[in-house]
Amino acid sequence: MTVMMVAVFATLVLAILLGQFGPRWAALASLFACLCLFVWLFLFEIYSPEYGFRLPWLQVGTAEPPREA
Repeated sequence: MTVMMVAVFATLVLAILLGQFGPRWAALASLFACLCLFVWLFLFEIYSPEYGFRLPWLQVGTAEPPREA
């Protein structure tokens, strides 16, 4: 997972450098690649069986409601 974060950062840096010094089409292609990698990484982390959906504010219990006597 750390490798994917480095890949997202590297493509973003490449897009910035190409936007400054290179052809515009290459910068846009690199920016699009960065966006695709970011979305893939986000969806992987959400749907991962190891990390996904373990947000404490989304946890629900199955306790019964209290009964009145």
